[in-house]
Amino acid sequence: MTVSESEHHEHTVSPQAIPPVIGRQRLFGRAFYESIGSPKKILAPMVDQSEFAWRLLTRSFVPSDSGEPLLAYTPMLHARLFGQTSNYRNNHFQATRTGLSSLPNPNDRPQHSDPDLYLDGNPANDRPLFVQFCANSPDELLSAAQYVQPFCDAIDLNLGCPQGIARKGHYGAFLQEDWELIYKLVNRLHNDLTVPVTVKIRVFETKERTLEYAKMVLSAGASILTVHGRTREQKGHNTGLADWTKIRYLRDNLPPETVIFANGNILKGEDINRCLEVTGADGVMSAEGNLCDPGIFATPPAVGEEGKEYWRGRDGKGGFRMDAVMRRYMDILYKYVLEIPPPVRRPLFLPSDVIGTVLATSEWTDDDLLDQRPSKKMKIGQGVTKATSPNLVAMKAHLFSLLRPLVSKHTHIRDALAKCRPGDLAAYEDVLAMVEDATRNGLLEYEARAGVDATQSAGKQDRVCEGNCDIPTSVLVARPWWVCQPYVRPLPTEAFQKGSMTLSKKEKARLQREREISAMSGEVDGSAPADLALG
Repeated sequence: MTVSESEHHEHTVSPQAIPPVIGRQRLFGRAFYESIGSPKKILAPMVDQSEFAWRLLTRSFVPSDSGEPLLAYTPMLHARLFGQTSNYRNNHFQATRTGLSSLPNPNDRPQHSDPDLYLDGNPANDRPLFVQFCANSPDELLSAAQYVQPFCDAIDLNLGCPQGIARKGHYGAFLQEDWELIYKLVNRLHNDLTVPVTVKIRVFETKERTLEYAKMVLSAGASILTVHGRTREQKGHNTGLADWTKIRYLRDNLPPETVIFANGNILKGEDINRCLEVTGADGVMSAEGNLCDPGIFATPPAVGEEGKEYWRGRDGKGGFRMDAVMRRYMDILYKYVLEIPPPVRRPLFLPSDVIGTVLATSEWTDDDLLDQRPSKKMKIGQGVTKATSPNLVAMKAHLFSLLRPLVSKHTHIRDALAKCRPGDLAAYEDVLAMVEDATRNGLLEYEARAGVDATQSAGKQDRVCEGNCDIPTSVLVARPWWVCQPYVRPLPTEAFQKGSMTLSKKEKARLQREREISAMSGEVDGSAPADLALG
């Protein structure tokens, strides 16, 4: 049942008017946002992709003393399964070593010295943290949230997932017509948790409808609203561009104390400040851009202070080296997930290293690599149990996203990565050795060619243009294939023209009507409608 606007205003009250639970001290809205450091950089919730190790990798590029706290979200968790199944809880949220077999005291807050603390929400290295759930039952959502509230700063409700599984399960963006249910979901958490509730939404076709939707969510008790500037239909080949103007419309028409995060169109670090300026949002969230470049939130080092991990070309463009980022990622897994010392590694190669230049004239030998590869029989703690950790299971997908340009050029590395299994760190070390070898050769080739064609990536990238510019974005963001860089999706019009995207029956009918109208006015055009590109 959908509540009309008039019906909605009859039964809702402002969040400030809702009495708090007795004895609970909890901040709300902007006061809460300021209490966690007013973060402007936000790592998005990504299904099976924003797990602890990846969050820590991303946080490692934003030092804690930088004055710019990085807010991160967990992957989306299924509320019903989380609340009812201990195996699901313990496999997807590893806050303690003993697991979450029973509800913790809601007023307890873990201390750094607690020996039972493990990964997710650890106050030593994984805060601020929001835990995201999908749900369609207020009771199930509350039950799940009560397990994690001592280990996070807020609970987030996913109202943005546009995938088919969300349609089938009736959650995510497929709740956006059921305003009564959404209100109950948010309001239940607002009333009964000791931490704030936040919500992530997608926009509607019109800015006016989006504004009314946002007002309803906020009136239910949401402390922060994350707005993905795409509609529910914008996914896959029809992803297209996010509409920042709708986010700006919300900013201009909601109370100033409303905290808004913007999501969409963040390909590189420079896009963050541009998005803040255009949308007026308080913070900017990155998802896919972060998967390709976990250093997207980092401040680039000054010229001459790049060190070994950051590469800068003769044109001034730069980025973090893939071999350096993969090393950092692997070492985090050793130290925090497996709790064993990382292998001893030789310094990263630079063309200026005389010894390294000599070694670069021939292939590395097996003896050269013995000091950094773990034994094939290396034990990883709890064996099969550890191998099912979300941090180990996600490794392959992360590395394919991170290394996309490199493995497109070096297919033997792609094949080796494809054969890796969760928990087989020796196999991943072999891949790392190959990545380091390829990077070394790429750096030497760059120096030998004096930077010619340095930004030409492996394979042909699809072209896409931001806004009204006529320069392909793939050219603007291109880096050498050994440097982390965004993957640029083709616009829907390009996918349509290439045959990788077809129109639905509804879209075909709309296109036919437009052609008939155009034919009557003598303006027949056989191309795809322009609004396919803009969503």
